[in-house]
Amino acid sequence: MKIRIGEELLTEHVRVRIRLDYRGEAHSGRFFFGSKSKEQVAEATREQQVAVLRNVPLQGIMIEDVDLSLDVYTVTEGSGRRTQESAFAPIILTLRVEDLDDLLPLLIKPEFRKIEFLSPESISLHRLDMERLLFRLSQSFQQELKAIEQKYLR
Repeated sequence: MKIRIGEELLTEHVRVRIRLDYRGEAHSGRFFFGSKSKEQVAEATREQQVAVLRNVPLQGIMIEDVDLSLDVYTVTEGSGRRTQESAFAPIILTLRVEDLDDLLPLLIKPEFRKIEFLSPESISLHRLDMERLLFRLSQSFQQELKAIEQKYLR
């Protein structure tokens, strides 16, 4: 990422903090034992996803910190007579990225909730950079839709 400070042009990484909330729904076990609560499922999903993030490199992304200190929370979803409680286990990732478009695989996930830019203070994008970013966003979105479509057609 190129940053202009006055007349000086610097190359710097972008630092961001992203919040991802992993969902958990209660699964009934066999017989009377072995069932997990929705909170336990959410925490297990969070732990599994953190292990994947730590062990599978993402192109252009360096993970600086993984914060698991936030508590699991529950939300009642639905309307009318059909309500369902789901638990969510949040994580906060502090990342250093080379380009903004490297963030797209994380931003299009359904678990994505919030992003905060830590540095630089301001970003100015050239027209071609903005076009590339929007093109990659469209490609990533289309790939995610195809993956979801194939998941439900099976």
